[in-house]
Amino acid sequence: MRLEKITPKNYEAALEVSVRPDQEDLVAPVVKSLAEAYVFPDHAWPRLVYDGHRLVGFLMAFLAIPWGDNPDDLRSGLWRLNIAADAQGNGYGRFAAQAVCAETRARGGTRAYVTWASRAGGPEEFYLKLGFRPTGEQSGGQIVGVLDL
Repeated sequence: MRLEKITPKNYEAALEVSVRPDQEDLVAPVVKSLAEAYVFPDHAWPRLVYDGHRLVGFLMAFLAIPWGDNPDDLRSGLWRLNIAADAQGNGYGRFAAQAVCAETRARGGTRAYVTWASRAGGPEEFYLKLGFRPTGEQSGGQIVGVLDL
């Protein structure tokens, strides 16, 4: 497994990455993430997830974004995770989350954050198994989780 930057050669394939229909309300489509990466280039870190030559997913990290009203509370973590519907359950999501944690650590971060909707079929169990724990905060109606690096 490996990560690749979004390029003129692969962006159209990136736009085709889609989660299962029952997950579409849980994560924005790749096209929205790429638009946000364009608008927030200093903080967004979008990457494609490949297994060999097969594109299996998309992730986007947020890096050193001020949180809430405290400009000194800079947070990094997993902003988006889209694993293709036919590729789920093969460790790609774990690889992607670990890659975001590694990038956060490489940039001096000591914690990684993520948000999730708490509902049946949602990603809460996945993130808890990775070691994220709820902070007690919410963002956009979603649970904020943190992982000490």
